Amino acid sequence: MAKSLELQFTTQLGKTSTISIDSPIEPVDVTKVNEAMDQILQANIFLTSSGDYLSKKSANLVERNVKGYEVK
Repeated sequence: MAKSLELQFTTQLGKTSTISIDSPIEPVDVTKVNEAMDQILQANIFLTSSGDYLSKKSANLVERNVKGYEVK
């Protein structure tokens, strides 16, 4: 099972932009996640087609099950 931590931000045009972090440390420390998201907002280094990040929207731990099949 693959897990990722998705950090979602609202952009200038009101859209959602997501940063995905593979294999996060568990349990997730919400305080550190909030601090990291605040630092991302302050640094303003990400360029999106819908403008700069304006605010934090959510943080989600996502678990995915993938079953591969052999194809010929």
